[in-house]
Amino acid sequence: MASTVTSRSGSRPGYGQLLRTRGAWTFLLPGFAARQPFAMLTISIVLLVRHTTGSYGVAGAAAAVTGVSMALFAPYSGRLADRHGQRAVLLPGVLVHTLSGLTFTALALGHAPLWALFVAAVPTGASVPQIGPMVRARWGVKLQDSPLMTTAAAFESVTDELTFVFGPLLATALCTAVHPAAGLVTESALTLVGGLLFAAQKSTQPRVTATGHARVEHVSALGVPGVRVLIVTFLGIGSVFGGMQVSLAAFSESIGEPGLNGVLYGTFAAGNMLSGVVCGAVAWKVAPQRRLLVGYAALALTASALWTAHSVLLLAALGLLVGMCIAPALITGYTLVEGLVPAGARTEAFTWLTGAVALGQAAAVTAAGQLEDRLWGGAGFLVPMAGTVLALGTLVALRSRLATRPHNRTVARGVGHRVPVAVD
Repeated sequence: MASTVTSRSGSRPGYGQLLRTRGAWTFLLPGFAARQPFAMLTISIVLLVRHTTGSYGVAGAAAAVTGVSMALFAPYSGRLADRHGQRAVLLPGVLVHTLSGLTFTALALGHAPLWALFVAAVPTGASVPQIGPMVRARWGVKLQDSPLMTTAAAFESVTDELTFVFGPLLATALCTAVHPAAGLVTESALTLVGGLLFAAQKSTQPRVTATGHARVEHVSALGVPGVRVLIVTFLGIGSVFGGMQVSLAAFSESIGEPGLNGVLYGTFAAGNMLSGVVCGAVAWKVAPQRRLLVGYAALALTASALWTAHSVLLLAALGLLVGMCIAPALITGYTLVEGLVPAGARTEAFTWLTGAVALGQAAAVTAAGQLEDRLWGGAGFLVPMAGTVLALGTLVALRSRLATRPHNRTVARGVGHRVPVAVD
């Protein structure tokens, strides 16, 4: 695809100038620590429950309950933040998440029945703080109509990818080298400390206004056909994350090298991060609809080859390629929201897309766990193939619904919302 890389002296401001924005680091650093749960939670639960039950199927089911509750409750968390402010939602939210995560850990180590794990998994997932969207909202307050808003959107996408590099790597290393429960305990601690530090930054928090409330309440992102297409697309991306987490863990254990799980997943996540950096630094000439179609086709193709890998090197290479295809699809999907959704509903749209990734991940860990238990080692890799191929078919069939409307193009990539919002 044709593109030009934006130079530092070009019309688009660079990352360096963005990071020199006054006060930005006060919410970026605690925000990075507090947004780890989304990347650490699933793999930590899978590894802990697999250790205590001996079953990937049970582990995947427990993680799926967490993912589903996260996907369902995230929009409500965002609406509460719109009405009452980020701090009012974060303070009780991080406390609930920490207590729920520690309770789940205690139940798993105590070999509690499956239903008890499911009960504890619901509040654990529902209370995951939506830090990434809240950071985006704070960039909007800081930058407003500045041309740096587009750069901020790209930077946040790269930060999301970095989360998926460090989060699973940290969780896997802790669970395999320290204790099977160490990943979930650390995830809970990071949520508490990072969330409280982030909530303490009151000066950068978007103000709550009556006008903002009215606009959020009267506009529905789900009413936009293109958003529904993107939700299916992001479900497929979630199936890659979930399928890879379970299947790489099972593959590493099957060859007697459980420590390789972190290396293999880190390779996958590194490809994701690197392509995100490049995608954010490129001024694309190709329309985002076409980029999404081409990029998603590449994702489906590479994901379909995973189940054929029977060596560490081949699996690492394929994982790297799959990771490199994910970030452009995510960034392009979020970019399309700018032209598809009115300003007052864009953050809600981002919430549904993020929730779709969580829901796809939850379904994938369940399916992949069952396949690993019932079929051959590596059968879980069929899940990313099925998820991306089905999503690609939907995307191709309904691609006309992604046509953007000129009157909506008022905000750069969903960062500079006019309405103070807290979720993406």
